[in-house]
Amino acid sequence: MNLFDILGPVMVGPSSSHTAGAVRIGLAARALLGRGTPRRAHIALCGSFAATGRGHGTPRALIAGLLGMEPDDERIPDSPRLAREAGMDVSFGEEPLRGEHPNTARLHVEAADGETLDMTASSLGGGRIEVVEMNGLSVLFSGELPTLIVQNRDQPGCVSDVTGILAGEEVNIATMRLYRDHPGGSAVMVLEIDKPVAGEGLARLRAIEGVFSVTYLDARRAL
Repeated sequence: MNLFDILGPVMVGPSSSHTAGAVRIGLAARALLGRGTPRRAHIALCGSFAATGRGHGTPRALIAGLLGMEPDDERIPDSPRLAREAGMDVSFGEEPLRGEHPNTARLHVEAADGETLDMTASSLGGGRIEVVEMNGLSVLFSGELPTLIVQNRDQPGCVSDVTGILAGEEVNIATMRLYRDHPGGSAVMVLEIDKPVAGEGLARLRAIEGVFSVTYLDARRAL
């Protein structure tokens, strides 16, 4: 336990779970989409988010994250208006939990170029989040450590290409998880690493044959 765990995050809003965590869920979705501010977003609130989230400002917080705001941004209460001005169409609904943490949101976001992302994430308290589903694949990552999310085709050599580039960049891998929908289909690598990867290293990762996208998330900010 560190000082951040005791005091909680610096934030705007009444609840670290329903507000700060919700902002970070939006930020994570924005980063994983990788196209800046989405054109359209539909967000389903689940569990406690659905029951009490509106009173805690959860919808505004989720919108703020999609706009690229941090949990301490004073513009969070005004995020619906700012989203309209940015041309982002946002809608909300409610869905039952499917075994996730009670503070959960399911997001479908669409970029201006038509690229889409489906993501399910939970707010664990203290501003911490956990992404549990991405584009139909069950995943598990929090971003508490510097994290690389590599979306790729499930094919031989892709994992060794990624780890080889990281070794060449002198980046140590703390944990690594692999997910796929079926052999030869879509796959995701989630690598928690000891330090960020330089821009040139990210470019080399993105140039690997079979890699669709590479996203970097750090402990407190989705980039």
